[in-house]
Amino acid sequence: MAERSLLDTSAVFSLTDREPGFEQVRSLLHDESAETLVCSLSLMEIYYIALQEQGEDAASSLVASVKVWPVRWVWPTERDLLLAGRFKAFHRLSFADAAIAAAAANRGATLVHKDPEFEALGDELGLLALPYK
Repeated sequence: MAERSLLDTSAVFSLTDREPGFEQVRSLLHDESAETLVCSLSLMEIYYIALQEQGEDAASSLVASVKVWPVRWVWPTERDLLLAGRFKAFHRLSFADAAIAAAAANRGATLVHKDPEFEALGDELGLLALPYK
């Protein structure tokens, strides 16, 4: 496992939904020798996806449970947003994915994900792909 990892929203859902690869995410969370990060934009994605699929109570409950995970939450900086703009300009990424990838790159973290669109960034940052759906 990487010394510092940043979980994409898809990796968070991998664990919460017990999808293939959830063991790797769980292992990262319990590895005291490594630092695990989550970008604050994932909080928005976790909330709106759960809200659409399961309703307000489930979405609020999921957000509350994820917020107490042993991770460091990172907020996009100007440097992150400018790099995200570069990623978005040259790759087919959503705004949130570009910002999450930039947060990982600027912190020297391996991006843990289940999203094939991130593969285009393989020269820009370290990637750990969990099994795709």
